[in-house]
Amino acid sequence: MAADFRKDTLANGLTILGEPNSANASAALGFFVRTGARDETAAEAGVSHFLEHMLFKGTPTRSAIDINLQLGNLGAQANAFTSEENTVYYSAIIPENFSAMQELLSDMMRPLLDPQEFDMEKKVILEEIALYQDRPHFYLFENAFKDFFGAHPAGNSVLGTHDSVSGISRDAMKSYFDRRYSPSNIVLAATGNFSWERFLKDAERLCGQWESFPVERPLVRFGGKHGAKTFRRKNLSHAHAVLVTTGASAQDEERYALSLLAAMLGDSTGSRMYWDLVDKGIADSASVDSDERDGTGCFSAYVSASPDRLEQAISIARDVLSTPLQFSDADLERAKSKIAARIVLDGELPMGRLMSLGMEWTYRNTSTPLAQVLAKVQRVSRRDIESALERFPLTDWSEYRLLPE
Repeated sequence: MAADFRKDTLANGLTILGEPNSANASAALGFFVRTGARDETAAEAGVSHFLEHMLFKGTPTRSAIDINLQLGNLGAQANAFTSEENTVYYSAIIPENFSAMQELLSDMMRPLLDPQEFDMEKKVILEEIALYQDRPHFYLFENAFKDFFGAHPAGNSVLGTHDSVSGISRDAMKSYFDRRYSPSNIVLAATGNFSWERFLKDAERLCGQWESFPVERPLVRFGGKHGAKTFRRKNLSHAHAVLVTTGASAQDEERYALSLLAAMLGDSTGSRMYWDLVDKGIADSASVDSDERDGTGCFSAYVSASPDRLEQAISIARDVLSTPLQFSDADLERAKSKIAARIVLDGELPMGRLMSLGMEWTYRNTSTPLAQVLAKVQRVSRRDIESALERFPLTDWSEYRLLPE
């Protein structure tokens, strides 16, 4: 039984989306807030992620313990994440507990921001920052994107820095919440086995009184840069490098062609980078990614190797990237099969479909059925990839290395 797409908008601007499907054994729901690192000032870097944590730390009607206990009592698989552009609060739930989960998540969206919980959670965030800074892959990509995007907000750090998070006050967080968490900037979505009518009615009761205010996000396409930078860290056993250039945005039709090209060039199984670098033992890891963002994007390639082989690995990676059209019809069909399998497997369960539904509306104000997404992937031809490369030639690469001291 196919899911039936539904949409409504509350008077305060909150968008309500649903794909009810009684054939599913579970349901999923979540709030998609169009805010993230790119919407922060330098002084509040990391506040989006910090605020995400605080939504689990109490509301005017529930303590942090109450929230945790109720999540356990409902058997909910609930979590949240923050990216450069979005903050998402979500849960997978059995149908019998769907309405209770909706009530809990809705309450959490109006956090208390208790000063004591705030101070304790700040310590957790600072520990998380230190932990991630010790991860070479994370350290390199964060610093590479910061340098590549420069003054463009797409390069802002999700976690922020030790200094920026240390300096965030409870009042500053409340000010950020009051600036970004307008219902007009939020999507509430649900998929799977649930009642649309009950979902919509409860959304009006639980969220209809939220105060609406205008929220802006200036969208400026990043023009790209050509540069190089080397970072050094102690106690590294491997050397790492990432090449970055301008790519398609989340709104560009070329995103399909570039995603398929990325799979052919640098998928973890059976791509050109895999056979030329990983299979031959020159690099222990190699990948290519098309990173589509709101109004802009980038295309990147990553390699990790022993320090004495990094130069060779980068040279081979550059050779692969300089000849992006060296693929056969069979290569393209294999890439289509891989991406189609990921789309189907992700969309088969309510949780996977929830993410697709919420994110697509957040970026493009539309909903594309799974079958149509697959059809768009299957229709991509060599000419489409050539056309995408005419707009995004993948030639002016910025190179970033992370080497042992």
